[in-house]
Amino acid sequence: MSEAGTVIARAKGRRRPIRTAAIFSAAAVTLLIAGLALWVASLPPLPLAQAKQVSTTIVDRNGKLLRAFAMADGRWRLPVDAKKDVDPTYLNLLLAYEDRRFREHRGVDPLALGRAALQLITRGHIVSGGSTITMQLARLMEPRRERSVYAKLRQIVRALEIEHELDKDQILNLYLEMAPFGGNLEGVRAASIAYFGKEPKRLTLGEAALLVALPQSPETRRLDRYPEAARAGRDRVLARMVEEHRIAPEEAAQAGSAPVPKLRKPMPILAPHSADAAIANVRGEPVIRLTLDANLQKVLEPLARDRALALGPNISVAIIVVDNESGDVLARVGSPDYFDAMRSGQIDMTRAVRSPGSTLKPFIYGLAFEDGFVHPESLIDDRPIRFGAYAPENFDMTFQGTVPVKKALQLSLNVPAIALLDRVGSSRLASRLKQAGGNLVLPKDEAPGLAMGLGGVGVTLQDLAMLYAGFPRLGTTRALREIVASTDDAREPLRLMDRVAAWQVGNVLLGTPPPENGVGGRIAFKTGTSYGYRDAWSVGFDGRMTIAVWVGRPDGAPVPGLVGRSAAAPILFDAFARTGKLPVSLPKPPKGALVVAGNAKLPLPVRRFHPMGELIRTGGEHALHIQFPLDGSRIDVDRSAGSEAAAMPVKVSGGVLPMTMLVNGRAVGEIDGRRQRLIDPPGPGFARLTVIDAVGAADTVVVRIQ
Repeated sequence: MSEAGTVIARAKGRRRPIRTAAIFSAAAVTLLIAGLALWVASLPPLPLAQAKQVSTTIVDRNGKLLRAFAMADGRWRLPVDAKKDVDPTYLNLLLAYEDRRFREHRGVDPLALGRAALQLITRGHIVSGGSTITMQLARLMEPRRERSVYAKLRQIVRALEIEHELDKDQILNLYLEMAPFGGNLEGVRAASIAYFGKEPKRLTLGEAALLVALPQSPETRRLDRYPEAARAGRDRVLARMVEEHRIAPEEAAQAGSAPVPKLRKPMPILAPHSADAAIANVRGEPVIRLTLDANLQKVLEPLARDRALALGPNISVAIIVVDNESGDVLARVGSPDYFDAMRSGQIDMTRAVRSPGSTLKPFIYGLAFEDGFVHPESLIDDRPIRFGAYAPENFDMTFQGTVPVKKALQLSLNVPAIALLDRVGSSRLASRLKQAGGNLVLPKDEAPGLAMGLGGVGVTLQDLAMLYAGFPRLGTTRALREIVASTDDAREPLRLMDRVAAWQVGNVLLGTPPPENGVGGRIAFKTGTSYGYRDAWSVGFDGRMTIAVWVGRPDGAPVPGLVGRSAAAPILFDAFARTGKLPVSLPKPPKGALVVAGNAKLPLPVRRFHPMGELIRTGGEHALHIQFPLDGSRIDVDRSAGSEAAAMPVKVSGGVLPMTMLVNGRAVGEIDGRRQRLIDPPGPGFARLTVIDAVGAADTVVVRIQ
């Protein structure tokens, strides 16, 4: 073999081990990659659904927290939207301290890992961690006690998966919900509320730095156990920010001088009864929005508590506030103290069925105004009278004699109210209130009777508030709404009474003498006291809202001296004052309202009201009666030939001339000497035709115009 051949052979011999090593290295890398791929594939699915579970929170109409419920395992974890719920100062500190390239990397920051390793080698201890926010989130989603290469590798893989599934804002929100802050507190909102007593929307620099420091060692820095360790952690965050020229030394010094909290504050429990009802009716929603106004709720709850304490032991107070236009419940105080067992605090007295006392009287007067046989300026007798076996008496056991109808309502006289109810009809009153959404509860197997005008029926405070809101709404009601839902638009207005009648009632109640702490002429209101001093009521309204107040014992025991005017009315006026808004005027008189200066200006038939008994005695065979059209009949009207051809005749018999004709409560003229009149029929729809004679006798029919 030549010398050249020998050299070539030796070169080939040297390359053979290199080639073999390369093959083995490639195989090892391939096996490693394959093994890593198999390991990654063997990992269980990312537990995103479990990580997204949060405490159910109840918020008001503006998104303010009313109450939160702990998760099943006792943890407090509140939903967070970083853009809306968190102070930017905190977010800037958090990202600067924990993950300055959060917006650039894809879950893992090689530069941060390298920096952390170099600092560990050069300084001998951990200066900064290499974990990104996403890697920390991965650790929170799959908590493990051991700290090993395997655990770190798993975090890296999970971080890459998280970045693939979620965008940066979602990752940050999830971290802000799950970050541990000691004990059963998770997330920045729960921590801020528990330690500072406020939402993290506005934080001082010191508070923000403290919230950045706590998750690094949540148990050894718990503020309620180790406040000094928490302070040291906060100061370390501030020093690092100064070192990186993110904040000025003076700012850090001022923030570091602030004391750290040493006790946890309780989670807010505003409107607990509303929250209980919401969580019972809405399942599976992390956030339930109510129509309540947290600011209003916050001032009315202390009002109820203070007044209940002043009124005596075992006394409860309930308040409900309703927006007239929308029917939204703006505040609901079901009891003075949710946790006071002596006052049965967990019973929502706004939903309890109780005797309403005199609070139904305005609806009696409203139907009487609608029928047209009385006007607020009409005269009515307040004197002893008997209706069969029933002889109503006034609260003070005295009689006022002849008084204007409006004064009878303002003074809440019992005899005039029962006389009007006898004329209107108890069944009709009950039917009309039910039609308007009110749920009246009668004793078992008992039909509506005259006693219901003085409280002989059951009703809830919330139903009473809804019905009273029909007066400033000029005769219509809307079902109350407290939980904001997509089906809210289905609530159609319900008819309570004629527009003019509703305005007349509101105008009369505006003149009710106010309690000592009130100013007259601003709030229309009515009081009521149930039999045996068991319930005291006061319901009032202005042009914007209606407020209803109940006072009594939840167990129904009597409370001597408990009267609506002295116990409930002052609370009502205080509640209006605490809304922070001046009363809004009631609506102007609607078209057709008869506004007169006194009784002498009224048509003769409505100047004085006569009870049904007197009308029967004076009527005899010549009692007033509408002969045509018949009650309940259907009238076909052809309007194509003009108004004269469409005119509808009304014929009556009996009665004493002159007689006044009313259509739907509005006077349209007098019956002529032949006891008939042509009227322009309203409609299409139902129409109420009433004729009143010179002595106050009346007859009414309801017809359907087509």
